[in-house]
Amino acid sequence: MDTGMIKQDRIGARVPRHVYEKLCHAAELTGATLNQFLVQSALKEAQAIIEREELIKLSAKDWDWLLNLLDNPSEPNAKLKSAITHYQHCQQNDADSSFNWEP
Repeated sequence: MDTGMIKQDRIGARVPRHVYEKLCHAAELTGATLNQFLVQSALKEAQAIIEREELIKLSAKDWDWLLNLLDNPSEPNAKLKSAITHYQHCQQNDADSSFNWEP
């Protein structure tokens, strides 16, 4: 029977007394419980880390440069042409390869 409740997990940490007191004081100043303060602070830091590690940020100038490259790609050089030929050769000669995989 679904009661509409969201499953929640518990996070616990042991900290020195002075750290605990500082966290309690900060939570009190913001009007949050210690648990609310810890979760909000950890979530804010987690979001910052995820954005820093998973997003690529470009300046307007770099964005324009990238779009121009996509719209006007340069001709393939000798190494890229060789890699394309090698890829096509491997694709044609290996019937059991992942290149030809079908579910």
